[in-house]
Amino acid sequence: MRIFFFLPPLRKMTGGLYVLGTIADALAKQGFNVFFVPRDEHNIPAFEGETKAISHIPLNLLQLTSDDVWIVPEGWPNALAPGLTAKARCVVYCQNWAYLFSGLPEHVNLRSLPVSFIAVSNPVALYIQQTLGSIAPILRPGIDRSLFRAPDAKPGGVVRIAYMPRKNKAQVEQIRSAVMAMHTGHQADRPQIHFIPIADMDKSGVARVLQSAHIFLATGFPEGCPLPPLEAMACGCIPVGFAGFGGFDYMRQAIPDAPGAFDPWWNLPSLDWGGNSFIAADNDVLGAACLLDRAVELLHSNKLFWETIVEHAQATAQAYDMDAHRHNAVAVIGGMAT
Repeated sequence: MRIFFFLPPLRKMTGGLYVLGTIADALAKQGFNVFFVPRDEHNIPAFEGETKAISHIPLNLLQLTSDDVWIVPEGWPNALAPGLTAKARCVVYCQNWAYLFSGLPEHVNLRSLPVSFIAVSNPVALYIQQTLGSIAPILRPGIDRSLFRAPDAKPGGVVRIAYMPRKNKAQVEQIRSAVMAMHTGHQADRPQIHFIPIADMDKSGVARVLQSAHIFLATGFPEGCPLPPLEAMACGCIPVGFAGFGGFDYMRQAIPDAPGAFDPWWNLPSLDWGGNSFIAADNDVLGAACLLDRAVELLHSNKLFWETIVEHAQATAQAYDMDAHRHNAVAVIGGMAT
């Protein structure tokens, strides 16, 4: 039994590719025969650590059999063809619900194909069930807790708000402008706020910024199971903003009745931690701005409650560490391959 991962021809390493790498690495360490199959052998992602040792097979040399498992990320339906032709176990690993039907030829229906699905989060599994009628096991990503960890203490004085400019840039700027306007109205009794961009940094750089920040402005949507808010939580930084749908796998309201707070229409499963975020509806600029203003006020006026939210965030991050991810990968995909 062999397990093959199709690698899309992406120009640089992405979060999705990184997760494919950690899954493949976890399986290889458990003795499974694992291979990467890049569509473009001259454009292979720069995996880190031991993942570099996993063998690559060019797509034009691939010879699958009916005993193999062929795993393709969502959004690349044409890449299913080699597995379907060989009658291999074909699996779509859906890391972002928004791209599940991307690239499908007009005459092709995913329901009609002999394909299994794996979801990256509970909301993505819900999306797959509602649209395709399939029950998808969940294989969540993991974060490196040796890198993303809380400092002994956060800087005092200025409230530091980290954000990623590339995540819906227009909304980021609108939220920042709105919050600064709100803040001007009560500068006398509030600390100063400072926005810190996270851009063009490696993981160590991202971790350093998050460790120095009190709040993470989460503006990503759509999302499957977003890593940046999890990494922020691991660094003792509270997410405020959008869940992107997939973020509701682990994000829960710190103050459910706060102005701007959003409750999804589906039932959220109970989790082992309490409120860890301030969540507005996706693309709700005013809601996110109101919640960000409330978070700054809370950090300034009720440090005991703030520390409780941080504790919940830390518990969340621990549940998504790499050990949990590796165990999850072996249980889900390893089970398909036996």
